[in-house]
Amino acid sequence: MRVAALLRGINIGPNKRIAMAELRELVESLGYGDVETYLQSGNVVFTPKGKADPAPRLSKAIAERTGHDVAVLVRTAKELAKMIEANPYPVSDPTKVVVVFMADELELGQLGLGDLGPYLPDELTPRGRELYVSVPNGQAQSKLMEALVKRRLPTTITVRNWRTVEALARMTADAGA
Repeated sequence: MRVAALLRGINIGPNKRIAMAELRELVESLGYGDVETYLQSGNVVFTPKGKADPAPRLSKAIAERTGHDVAVLVRTAKELAKMIEANPYPVSDPTKVVVVFMADELELGQLGLGDLGPYLPDELTPRGRELYVSVPNGQAQSKLMEALVKRRLPTTITVRNWRTVEALARMTADAGA
């Protein structure tokens, strides 16, 4: 079964630059198969070996190879397919619905956002280890996204837009997951 590994903060700004060819080679060197990357923002799909979570091993290998401390979150093909089904927002523009992937499930109150009214027209819906966020004016204009990424949450997060979520779901499913 293929999985998608989402690397936090890769190739955003001047720090933590990793070429996707180097990332593919690194993942293959760990003995993982069917390795593909998506975009330049740290999305890698592969078939892990064994049942252990590949995230810690991949994070350690990246640190050893590049010197970058990079958090890695992994979702299976089945988890990604369920995420697609669970999306509470209509998607007319896939850049205006985003998913905040979390290492651990958090309750709405743990996000420290308080009343969500001041963030309108943005909306947020927690579902398991994901937060679905509708940003009708885009991420760059979203006070809700700004508040989320600036908070010191009690878990690791990384954000992907809906187009990327759908692409990762297709990539993990394509290999017979």
